[in-house]
Amino acid sequence: MKKLFTVLVVFIVAVNCNDEVEQKKQPNIIYFLADDLGFGEVGIYGQQKIQTPHMDALANSGMLFTQHYSGAPVCAPARYMFLTGKHSGHSYIRGNDEWSDRGSVWDYVAASNDPNLEGQRPIPNNTITIGHQLQKVGYKTGLFGKWGLGAPKTEGIPNLQGFDYFYGYNCQRQAHNLYPPHLWENTQKIFLDNELIAPRTKLDSLADPYNESSYLKFSQNDYAPKKIHEKALEFITKNKDSSFFMYYASPLPHLPLQAPKEFVDKYRKTFGDEEPYLGDRGYFPNRYPRATYAAMIDYLDNQLGELIKTLKELNIYDNTVIILSSDNGPTYTGGVDFEYFQSSKPFSNGFGKTKGYTYEGGIRVPMIVSWPNKIRPGSKSNHISVGYDMMPTICDIANTTSPKNIDGLSFFSELLEKEQKSHEFLYWEFPSYNGQQAVRLGNWKGIRKNIFDGNLDIELYNLNNDLLEKNNVHADHPEIVSKIVKIMDQEHEPSTNERFKFKQLGDK
Repeated sequence: MKKLFTVLVVFIVAVNCNDEVEQKKQPNIIYFLADDLGFGEVGIYGQQKIQTPHMDALANSGMLFTQHYSGAPVCAPARYMFLTGKHSGHSYIRGNDEWSDRGSVWDYVAASNDPNLEGQRPIPNNTITIGHQLQKVGYKTGLFGKWGLGAPKTEGIPNLQGFDYFYGYNCQRQAHNLYPPHLWENTQKIFLDNELIAPRTKLDSLADPYNESSYLKFSQNDYAPKKIHEKALEFITKNKDSSFFMYYASPLPHLPLQAPKEFVDKYRKTFGDEEPYLGDRGYFPNRYPRATYAAMIDYLDNQLGELIKTLKELNIYDNTVIILSSDNGPTYTGGVDFEYFQSSKPFSNGFGKTKGYTYEGGIRVPMIVSWPNKIRPGSKSNHISVGYDMMPTICDIANTTSPKNIDGLSFFSELLEKEQKSHEFLYWEFPSYNGQQAVRLGNWKGIRKNIFDGNLDIELYNLNNDLLEKNNVHADHPEIVSKIVKIMDQEHEPSTNERFKFKQLGDK
């Protein structure tokens, strides 16, 4: 009897200890970042032609944000700001920097064969990233997809910037092919079962552009998004008993137009026949451009569904936070029919208003956050947030501190529908597309563009009644313009990189 009593006591203590460990285990965190996914390209945000059932279900189980912004209108700076919590007036990376003084970095074949030409300018080794902060408190950290913040063999590679494991594209330029000859696993170059085909490759001169077989060489064996996804699922399974942080930086739906045939065929049946896209600006031709673009987003959505299914099968879904967003607004080139899909709805569409520009279509992006038993299912937030808020928010979720010298503001309280502090303003600067600055101040949006032409005038829009940013009311509100100019002056610090300097703003 005494022996039985002892066994029961040990069992009860063990169960209680296991419960306590489970309660203390920090939540897993997945940041699922799409590449160039427009605000209007997700079903729950109004998309009607492309099916995104898993994104929609994620929103129905969590919180949908209506006023979330990227930190920048293009890839590299947006990702840097997410990782560091700094806005573009204080960032080391403020635009895409291909580090071209190394040589022929835009030669796809040369860069594929020479790691010294691959990748972007490296972020410094003293950079503090979300990965570093979470590693300190025991998280296993993994990055899957596109990096773009430090070339191979430099201090900027993911494994030196807070990530225990990396699989994907090191280089943004190499990601201009979704059937690439290689990817990277940590510091090792992994060759795929694909021929090396440079992005500017056209159809054969005698090929019939209306014959689907003319495009076969642009669809090869190893689809990079699939390879990346398989590694991501392996990481989850391997670390199911640990707390993990996954930065899932998908290359989809960034161009070129390439998707598995079964996904394309699904939309061919819906959309019917269409004119082929014959390629330009370095992107591959495609027989069914609308169907293929829809297929890329559908494929991305399907991957989100598989990820969630895996979490549930491993019984860790309830302790996992999933944040879905996009690095910037949708593209306007490469065969994408942004008008057909209304990619930026309800904002202005097309060149000059979307990717690469600080108008709403270029920087306002979808964001959905799911956290079972914490976030109320089907909740919606109008809180104004931005990509550089992710550093402090994710640190709060992980119950750890964020660096003090950042610009981000945690929206952790908003997730729990508690009293949430708001930004006084949001700030952007972008030293590309002829130089831009922008400020959001309440419902006011101020934009400077063509700064490199010497233009310092402010366009002023009231987003409360002008989401299309059509009515410039700067002449009617000089006091608001004055406040915005003051913010632009105080938030801009001269970059240490000559490429990102604004001589027109006084940078030396």
